[in-house]
Amino acid sequence: MGYAASEPGTTAVAPALAIKILVAGGFGVGKTTMVGTISEIRPLHTEELLSDRGVGVDDISGVEAKITTTVALDFGRITIREGLWLYLFGTPGQDRFWFMWDELALGALGAVVLADTRRLQDCFPAVDYFEQRGIPFVVGVNCFEGARRYDPDKVRRALGLNATIPIVLCDVRERDSVKEVLTTLVTYAVEGP
Repeated sequence: MGYAASEPGTTAVAPALAIKILVAGGFGVGKTTMVGTISEIRPLHTEELLSDRGVGVDDISGVEAKITTTVALDFGRITIREGLWLYLFGTPGQDRFWFMWDELALGALGAVVLADTRRLQDCFPAVDYFEQRGIPFVVGVNCFEGARRYDPDKVRRALGLNATIPIVLCDVRERDSVKEVLTTLVTYAVEGP
């Protein structure tokens, strides 16, 4: 005979829930750094050294000091409370790896599209991808040192986004900044515009 959780002497067990979040954007925008900054576990990175094979294929203008690239995904985890986790999946930035996005996006609550205002055009494909599939997303403008700071409304107009999509200025090297971006995304995905 089973016992109901409401009977004296029993405890309720909340079902476990894992929430999947994607972190997308252009090459060198900070996706790997964002996942690594917030993950409570040692993040899985599939970084490889840039090679001669990428010459003429990968546009490294603006990120010339970058020596590695994600070739599959980044993975991290955050425990919100007992039985509730956020799983973060960082997507590869170059278009030659976009064939993996459909698999990574399956079951995702939403996405963070990271943007670098020095190379804003690099996040257009990610914005288009999530808009076309109806996946809720926020734009996190990673404020790199030395980069000009723009008002979020100017970034919104440049990306052609409607007024309901949140834009958050952030520094993906700072844990509290990443928390703000993720909190904004979860709130937006759950409550809607």
